[in-house]
Order: sequence, then structure tokens, then C-alpha cells
Amino acid sequence: MDIVENMKEGLRSVRANLLRSILTALIVAIGITSLVGILTAIDGIEQSVNESLASLGVNTFDIKSKTNRGANNQGRTEKVYPQITLTEAFQFIEKYSVPSTKSLAADLTYVAEVKRKSKKTNPNVRVIGCNEEYAAIKALELQDGRNFSRIEIERGSQVAVLGYKIYKTLYEENEKVMGSEVTFLGAQFRVIGVLEEKGQLAEDNFDNMVLVPVIKANQMAKGRGLSYELTVGINDPTQVEYAMGEATGVMRNIRHDRIGTPDSFELEKSETLAENMATITNALRIGGFSVGFITLLGASIALMNIMLVSVTERTREVGVRKALGATPLRIRQQFVIEAIVVCLLGGIAGVILGIIIGNLMSRAMGIDTFVVPWMWMLIGMIVCIVVGLISGYYPAHKASKLDPIESLRFE
Repeated sequence: MDIVENMKEGLRSVRANLLRSILTALIVAIGITSLVGILTAIDGIEQSVNESLASLGVNTFDIKSKTNRGANNQGRTEKVYPQITLTEAFQFIEKYSVPSTKSLAADLTYVAEVKRKSKKTNPNVRVIGCNEEYAAIKALELQDGRNFSRIEIERGSQVAVLGYKIYKTLYEENEKVMGSEVTFLGAQFRVIGVLEEKGQLAEDNFDNMVLVPVIKANQMAKGRGLSYELTVGINDPTQVEYAMGEATGVMRNIRHDRIGTPDSFELEKSETLAENMATITNALRIGGFSVGFITLLGASIALMNIMLVSVTERTREVGVRKALGATPLRIRQQFVIEAIVVCLLGGIAGVILGIIIGNLMSRAMGIDTFVVPWMWMLIGMIVCIVVGLISGYYPAHKASKLDPIESLRFE
């Protein structure tokens, strides 16, 4: 019952010194807000990126040309491998027998200007040549229209799928899009589809992109070799390693790589992307936690200072309690509980503000996911209790050592 009474006494003391308690709680709240807010925003970013990676699936891998340019390494010039050609890419799609989705894509340009009637976009539109499986692999949904057909891919038809930002720039709200024509890179294309909005933080910024059939992109390159990339999505996730081995064998055969020589191409598993993202977010999380910790350290020093002032102001009260039989342990408990109560009040406010601010930060960066970081909420409250315990112990210890007679004489 003594502990319960001490808790009640702590709450009464908080109410008796309401302004001071509120200011102290605000100091703690700011520290917790910075801690929970930053970590909530990071969790929101991580969740959004993980959803993008999940849409690709950890059961995908990329096949692309080797990127070394004959650099000199310890006196030896690295071998330059020829890029994967369009013919080789189509041969792979035809010969690869493992059940899968096979996407083919190549960047035609990053600086296209798309025009329609009197309207035009900025000259920063990315044009990608791709096959009919590209949208499925990249988890692209169509807001209007349809995807490329196989015949359009094989014939290199002059049809295009527009990103959402380009559509908003060139068309009015209720204007018909399907069947209309746009012009870029000196060629006229018939629009067959519009992609749903993905947001600017989405992979590759699909909103500012135009998709065309890969053969048409090859023709528009006018002899300039495009860098083709194959993405293979395996139907059975347990067969990824086997599928990668089969892909390596098929591609080596197509590329005529000799036995015992290195691959003339690169395979990259999508898990590598997830691992890289995890490394980045962990570094951000450590940075965010450090900022929050420094703020809380300042809050704990301020709280300790306020509690020392409180001990001085309540010297006579301590003397009365000791004269009535309160032990040093009970005196310590009273002041420590009071400090913890103030910290918890600030912590609750800080957690709520942190969640709101963190999600607003995520929303400002184009991420619509609302994150409730239960783990960081729990850690925030534990930190509040620890801060209250550490900050309140020394003043409480000082109060418990006061001489009751001298305390009663204190004015």
C-alpha cells in the first residue's frame, strides 16, 4: 500500500505544480516525438519500398550486359564483353523452358519531349522499349486502356502506353485518351493505355515514362546499341536457384561462351535489392535513433534539474514525512515515481505526435501507407520510464538523506 500511496502522492504533486509538470513533460515529449517520428517515417519508406520489391517478388532475377569498360586493374586490362542484343534476348525468351514470366526492356532515352496538339511535357520523359510481360513483372496497373499485344510487339507497332503524369499534362479531365495520338522523338504514336499513378518515390518513376514496343524502340535507336535487360519471374519460388542455373546455361549457349570462361553477362537476384534496401534503412534507423537519443539526453538533464529544484522547495514536506515515520526508501520512491509519471505523460504525448508527424513526413514524400510502429511505441515508453528513473534517482536520493529536524526548520 505504501507504493500505491506514493504513486497517489506523485500524481498530487504533479497536479499541485501543473505548469512546471507540463513544461517538463513537453521536454520529454519533444525527445520522444523526434525518436518515434523519425523512425515512423523510416518504417513508412521501408514498407513502401518493400511493397514495390514484393510486387516484383523475391522469385525474380535480372539478366543484363556486363558493365566493365576495359578498366585497368593492377596492370591488367579487364575484358570488355559485347552487350546483349535484341536477337539474343528474343532467343532466350524462346528457349528458356522453366515456367516463368519473361520481361524484356531497354531504355531508348531519358530526355524525350512528348507533344499533343498545343500541349507538351518537359524534355525529361523516359522512353522504354518493352515486351508485353513488362507491366506484369513491374506490377503496373492500367488506369485506362490496355497493355501491348504480342502482335504489336512482334511487328513493332507505333503504339504507346503513357505514364500518369504525362496523361495529366497532355489531356483534360474527361478527354478521350484511347486512340488519340502523341508525338515524341520525331515519330507519331497511337495511345492504347494509361498507367495508374505510382508516386514519385516508386521505382523508376513510372509516372513520367512512356512505354513502346521493344522492336520499335530498337528501330528508333538508329543503329545505336540499346542496353537490353531481361527480368525473369519464376512461378515456383522454391525453384529460383534451379531456374537461375538453367538461365545461365541457356544464355551461355546463346552467347557462345566457352567452357571454363566467365559468363559474358550478369545475373542479379532480386533478394540483393531487398538486402541493399535493408542496409540503407538500418543506417537511417541508427541515425534517427541517435538524434532522438541526444534529444532525450537533454530532456533527462532538464528533468533532473527540475527535480532538484523540487526537492529544495519541498524540504519541509520531506521533514514532516520523516517525522511521521517515512523511511528513506519511501521518500526515494515518492520522488522517483513523480519523475516517472511526468516522463510517461510526456511520453504518451510524444508517441502520438511522433506517429502523426512521421506519417505526415511519409505522405509528403509520396508514400500513402499509414504506419503504426508498435515496436517504437513500446520502446518509447520504456525509454520514458528509464529517463524518469535515471533523472529522478539522484534528487530522490538527496531528499532521502535530509535530516528531519533540519528539514522542519527550513524556510
